[in-house]
Amino acid sequence: MGKFINYCKESFVELTEKTTWPTWENLTKHSLLVLITTVMLAAVLWVVDFAFQKLMMLIYTL
Repeated sequence: MGKFINYCKESFVELTEKTTWPTWENLTKHSLLVLITTVMLAAVLWVVDFAFQKLMMLIYTL
């Protein structure tokens, strides 16, 4: 049990004193970048899926 308590104490110290956290500006900037990238990737996948569906419908109707 002593090892677990020591682990928790060391983890707390690491998170509060040794970790560098991003600024609010960096956090919002990177979150927006991830959101835009996700939307763009979803749009590209939708186009590919739509094109593949039309191609398969053309092949199946032959």
